[in-house]
Amino acid sequence: MADYTVPERQHVVLVTSDLQRDFLEPNSPLTRCSAGRCIGQCATVVSAFRRAGLPIYHSVRFFLPDGSNVERSRRQAVEEGMRVLMPGTSGAELVDGIAPDGHKRLNALKLLEGDAQELGPNEWAFCKPRWGAFYSTRLDEYVRRGNATTVVVIGSDFECGVRPTVYEACARDYRVIVVPDAAGCQVDDIALNQLGRLGVYLIGADALSLWLANPRSEQGVA
Repeated sequence: MADYTVPERQHVVLVTSDLQRDFLEPNSPLTRCSAGRCIGQCATVVSAFRRAGLPIYHSVRFFLPDGSNVERSRRQAVEEGMRVLMPGTSGAELVDGIAPDGHKRLNALKLLEGDAQELGPNEWAFCKPRWGAFYSTRLDEYVRRGNATTVVVIGSDFECGVRPTVYEACARDYRVIVVPDAAGCQVDDIALNQLGRLGVYLIGADALSLWLANPRSEQGVA
């Protein structure tokens, strides 16, 4: 099995999930158990990809005020006045440390129409309508267009963002890496064992940075 799942450094992309302010700020109703603690490690991974000149895709959410594009489990709350991830608001923007320096605000209209927004060299944002980054998006098209075989997944919410994206990536026969210290606060040994059964590689943020900087290094790939 290992031959089919070993990450390929020359064909790797990063997919981030739920790294917007409304998912991370302490007073937001969407914030999960101190999720902000992982931002430093997420920033480490994003910076490593930028230095290596490798593709980065930020999956983001927008909630329309009438709740019409919100999943059923949150729809009523939005209909009754929960105002999070509203297009054009600061809460819907990528959190500081993840957004590229000097990038323009997210173009919610463009993203809600299904287009990708270029944020910097080899870096884009796109809108996902549900938990996983591949569901009803063009992410698979973008990744395959660049001949990538390996997807690194990080984010602020393991249960509702990282894990669904991992399952979708595995279902599309990608080699998958999860960075446990940059995957939200719900990651535990049971969850990691389940990922291992899928053939997912687990690499810490610092070790992944070394691996990206030195293609011949296998340090941290386990």
